[in-house]
Amino acid sequence: MLQIGETVVGLDIIEEKFCCNLAVCKGWCCVDGESGAPLEKEEVADLERVLPEVWDDLSPQAQEVIEKQGVAYKDMDGDMVTSIVNGKDCVFTYHDPQGICRCAIEKAYREGRIDFYKPISCHLYPIRLQKYRDFTAVNYHRWSICKPAVALGKDKGLRIYQFLKEPLVRKFGEEWYNELEVTAEEYLKSK
Repeated sequence: MLQIGETVVGLDIIEEKFCCNLAVCKGWCCVDGESGAPLEKEEVADLERVLPEVWDDLSPQAQEVIEKQGVAYKDMDGDMVTSIVNGKDCVFTYHDPQGICRCAIEKAYREGRIDFYKPISCHLYPIRLQKYRDFTAVNYHRWSICKPAVALGKDKGLRIYQFLKEPLVRKFGEEWYNELEVTAEEYLKSK
């Protein structure tokens, strides 16, 4: 573990290689799981605010779920998560012509229709954050459906923290990421 500011970063974030391979995995991380994507408090309001703009991109089943329970709910652990359809698909997903599961929020953002990218937990995946009283743990969530991403990361020589630079900067800031980068380089040289 490495301490960067008020975070503790798991060494596997630095050591392991990763690069999403949507052509192979088809975005299954947005479909499979026990609950929806973890949300930060302000993100529920962000989702509600952008909902009218993405509404027509959502499936009729997703629209029905949102009409009944809203964009989010508390899961078994008491955490706020995105609502899901039939116990699996995030309500904000859609499938492109290649059968890849994608995010309607991200699509609307990239098209310039909204100013919210998507929940930070989605943007950071496979990194998961765990908040404690004095620090936030930054850990790698290993999942068998991401094996193609591990293989592609090895092929490209891309480490998790490098692949996820954009969302890490979004969450913690440029200064934090620069410190992580320097610390990671020093750590890897010492191995």
